Amino acid sequence: MASYQDALHQLRQPEHLNLLTRLQRGIEKEGLRCRADGRISQHTHPKALGSTLTHPSITTDYSEALLEFITPVFRSTHEALAYLDVAHRFTYSHLNSELIWPNSMPCLIDDELDIPIAEYGTSNLGKLKHVYRHGLWHRYGRRMQCIAGIHYNFSLPDELWPLLQRIENNQQPLQDFISARYFALIRNFKRHSWLLYYLFGASPALSRDLLTHRQHGLDSLSPNTVYAPYATSLRMSDLGYQNNAQAELMVCYNTLERYVETLGKAVSEPVAAYQAMGVQDEHGQYRQLNCNLLQIENEYYSDIRPKRIARHGEKPLEALQRYGVEYIEVRGTDLNPFLPLGIDIAQMDFLDLFLTWCALQPSADINETEYHQIKANQAITVMQGRRPNLTLARGNEQVALTVWGQEMIEALRELAAIMDNASGTHRYRDTLNQQWLKLADSQHTPSAQVLRSLQEQGMEFSDFTRQQAEQHRKTLSTPLADSVRQEWQSMAAQSWQDQQQLEDNDTRPFAEYLAQFLQR
Repeated sequence: MASYQDALHQLRQPEHLNLLTRLQRGIEKEGLRCRADGRISQHTHPKALGSTLTHPSITTDYSEALLEFITPVFRSTHEALAYLDVAHRFTYSHLNSELIWPNSMPCLIDDELDIPIAEYGTSNLGKLKHVYRHGLWHRYGRRMQCIAGIHYNFSLPDELWPLLQRIENNQQPLQDFISARYFALIRNFKRHSWLLYYLFGASPALSRDLLTHRQHGLDSLSPNTVYAPYATSLRMSDLGYQNNAQAELMVCYNTLERYVETLGKAVSEPVAAYQAMGVQDEHGQYRQLNCNLLQIENEYYSDIRPKRIARHGEKPLEALQRYGVEYIEVRGTDLNPFLPLGIDIAQMDFLDLFLTWCALQPSADINETEYHQIKANQAITVMQGRRPNLTLARGNEQVALTVWGQEMIEALRELAAIMDNASGTHRYRDTLNQQWLKLADSQHTPSAQVLRSLQEQGMEFSDFTRQQAEQHRKTLSTPLADSVRQEWQSMAAQSWQDQQQLEDNDTRPFAEYLAQFLQR
């Protein structure tokens, strides 16, 4: 790879400067529907919102109650967040007295079976999505599937890649070069993602009922709330959506070929415990899609993924292997309960800056020693990130998290200045200054603010979060303009037509469809 300074030198040039205004991003934001008393909703997904199978922007994740909002791809962070705002306001207009839970850790759940698994209709694709979720239930339990977050989809502009390739004098086919550079971004991200957990983690506490029948080692904050005093993101700890069977799985991010090989093996490798469970029960009801370590690629939990929009029903790995990486998906972002949409412009600006820096920096392969070091740094940050004098491993040395974090902020300043120059703003330098304050004093972090609110108000986690949800509902209940409302009503109606067409054209038995799907 060319040096970082070579890339910055070219990006400063007037003919190239506007490339940094063409970064593309989209948001996928989850949020549980809950009753006014803070308990998980038992109602099905509101029909007025459209079909969860075919609607482009409002769907469900694991549960009928777990909303997922998906924005299109935007060059503007403000437009992306505005679209997310409209999706929430349209949704709230159809929720009656229900609330959208604004924390990553779930609302009150009295019993695991109170969590309704998402339904997607009678088409084979709809059944596949439902059975996959049954598999997640039997493998990990339903409660952990209700942990919510934000996925941030990011790509560099198409016009930037030939420039970077010329700087490096690289002779690969362009798409091969692009894929290699996205994997370089991913490796740099993994080395430094602990910084994002510290700066933006917002899940240091949760309701005790989520951990029923689990050993957790957390402290009691109040009768129904447990926490870790210095935690930043319990969602990203082993209390969150983690797979014990995956514990020894090492997916390689050094090349596209090794990624497909190592993850593909997990999708095809049977596990004795899952074989004992069986694909179907004695009544022929499906328990899971198959008995392999992963039912499908998406079951592998990672804080970042290489992505390619699949064509013609392809699996994600097939699409990646055939066409290369198109964008990356950052999956480690907590919902900030103080923000109506869970994220704001300053955080998005920092993510764009950080991800661009990761893409432009040289990035050596990750060997097994560094792989385990990265995992250890992530684990200690999410559980103890705000502990005074906490150190992380950097190569052969131990360095204070705050010192390393401040060094990272300084390393980003040169790129921030170029991006501000390109956009005619001070946004990127402003967000760096905001994050610097969090490293100077951990009380400015969202995780510390959550704990301080719980302690000062003497509230249970569930009561505090419900209070935040009620405030956000007021913010997000401003009526939409008639034209906007009609547009979203049309989208909902079209999605039902699309689902009906799928179901009308679907004549194959599901068993045959599933067998063909698994053979691909």
